[in-house]
Amino acid sequence: MSVYEMEEQKECMILVGVQLNENEKTEESLDELAELVETAKAGVAGRVIQNREAIHPVTYVGKGKLLEIKELLWETEASGIVCDDELSSIQLHNLERELECKVIDRTLLILDIFAARALSSEGKIQVELAQLKYRAARLVGLRDSLSRLGGGIGTRGPGEKKLEMDRRLIRERISRLKGELKEVEQHRTLIRTQRKSSHLKVAALVGYTSAGKSSIENALTGAGILEDAMLFSTLDTTTRALELDGKQEILLTDTVGFIRKLPHHLIEAFKSTLEEARYADIIIHVVDASNPQMDTQMYVVYETLRQLGVEGKPVITLFNKQDRLEGDGSFRDFQADYSILSSAKTGQGLEELKEVLLEIIRREQIYIERLYPFSDAGKIQLIRKYGQLLEEEYVAEGIFVKGYVTKEIYGKI
Repeated sequence: MSVYEMEEQKECMILVGVQLNENEKTEESLDELAELVETAKAGVAGRVIQNREAIHPVTYVGKGKLLEIKELLWETEASGIVCDDELSSIQLHNLERELECKVIDRTLLILDIFAARALSSEGKIQVELAQLKYRAARLVGLRDSLSRLGGGIGTRGPGEKKLEMDRRLIRERISRLKGELKEVEQHRTLIRTQRKSSHLKVAALVGYTSAGKSSIENALTGAGILEDAMLFSTLDTTTRALELDGKQEILLTDTVGFIRKLPHHLIEAFKSTLEEARYADIIIHVVDASNPQMDTQMYVVYETLRQLGVEGKPVITLFNKQDRLEGDGSFRDFQADYSILSSAKTGQGLEELKEVLLEIIRREQIYIERLYPFSDAGKIQLIRKYGQLLEEEYVAEGIFVKGYVTKEIYGKI
C-alpha cells in the first residue's frame, strides 16, 4: 500500500443531517451515510443533527449549528463534512466559505463510490455522465461568485469566461457520452430481443444495496460475482442461466442496489441497467433480514421499482441472511406473491426458490402428452430446449412424451 493510499484512509469526516419532523429517521440515515463514508475509504469523526422546520436555503443548517460544526472540526481535526442531502451550489459554496473545509453531499459521495466501483465501459460512461450532470448543475449557481473575480464595468470578469468555457466543455462531453450510452443501450436492447426469441424467462434480482443479491446469484449459478460487505459492490449487471427441475432453464440477472435518497442523476444515468428489472418476467426481491432498518429498505425498493415503472410482475421476496439470526423469524412481505426465508451462506431457501420459480413458469405453460412419429423427432428437441420434458418413451409407433411448453412453442409442435 502506498503512502498516498494510507493518507486517504486516515481522512475523517463529520456527518451532518437535518431532521425536518419527528417521523423522519435521520439517525438511521446518518448510520447509512457512515457506511457510505467507510465504503469511500474514509472515517467518521463525529455527527451533528439539527431539528428544523425546513433545510436552510443558504447554509443547509442554521448559524448556531455552523459554529458547533466549526468547533467539532477543530476538536476532531476532521478534514471536512458530509451532508446527508443533496446540496445546492449556493449551500455548497457558503458552507465551504464559512467552515473553510472540504464539503461533500450525499450525492457526490455516492457518485465517488460508483466511480471507484464501475468496471465495465457502460458502468464508467454512466458514472461519468452522472458526475458531469451534477457538476453542470453546480456551475450554474456559482456564476455570481466566479464573476466577482475581476473585470471592469460592462465586461465579463475572467471567472465568468472560465465558467462559460467549463459549461461548454461539460455540455459537449455530456452530449458525447449520451451518444456512447445510446449505442450501449441499443446493444442491450438487442440482447433482450435475443433472450425473448429464446423463449427463456428472465428473473431479476433487486434489493437494497448490500442485501446479498450477488451472493444469491453466486450460490444459485456459480456466477463468480464480487461479494463484499461494502455498499454498491455490483454496478454492472450479470446474467446467468439457472437450471430448475426437469431441465427447465431460467435467466437470472443481478442489478445495481437501491438506496434511500438515490440521486436522480444516477437513476437517469443508470436507467438502462435499472430497466433490467422492468423487462424481467419475475422479480426476486432480496432483503437483508438481519438489518434493523429492513422495513425502511423494503419501502425504498418498492418506491424505486414504482419510479422505474416495474408493475404487474410476480414478486418473490427472499428474507436473506437468516444465518445471522437466532432461530427462524416470522417474516412476510404482503406486497409479494411469495415470501421465502433464505441464506446464501448456508443454502437455506434456495431449493424452495427454484420450486417457486418453476411454479410461476408453469402457470404460463401448456401440459402435453403426445406420441410423435420418428420423422417428427426434431419437435421433441424444441420441447427439450424451450420447455420441460418430463418423460420420453420409445415405442413401436414413435416417441411418446409428457412435458410442458410455452404458448409460443405449442403452435410449432
